[in-house]
Amino acid sequence: MVYGIDYSKQSVAVTRRTNARWVEMGRIEVRQASVSQLPFQDGMFDLVTAVETHFWWPDLAADVHEVFRVVKPGGKLVIIAEVYKGANTTAAKLVEKYASQTGMKLLDVAEHRTLVANADYSEVQVFEEPSKGYLRDRQKTCDERTRRQMTLSGGYAHGGVL
Repeated sequence: MVYGIDYSKQSVAVTRRTNARWVEMGRIEVRQASVSQLPFQDGMFDLVTAVETHFWWPDLAADVHEVFRVVKPGGKLVIIAEVYKGANTTAAKLVEKYASQTGMKLLDVAEHRTLVANADYSEVQVFEEPSKGYLRDRQKTCDERTRRQMTLSGGYAHGGVL
């Protein structure tokens, strides 16, 4: 089963229409919700993805903790972000220039690392590839004490698939 959430009622409606066949088959469920209060039980997911969304989360630090709550021990959070503070692409520079006017919360490489480390994710590795303008943060294997993992990835190079 694939679950999706969006804060926007309109986006939820579009997603349900786009995936109507899968929704009818019971393979996809899309809910209107905020990342600040996920409508899922503790430890429900092996994998949670956030594709180009974390810049808009209401309380980024608290919301990363909320995602941690719904990820199973040994599970992963994958954040995909094509733009970040200090990225060397035209798009990233433009977004960074206007971020304060849009309400986007752009973080640099060190701030991403600190964000997830403070939320108890483990084995975070951040790789920056300035020539491609993206971050890639991939997890290694967990030991028994590891509760959750976080992966931060960037943009078109991975197409959102890790």
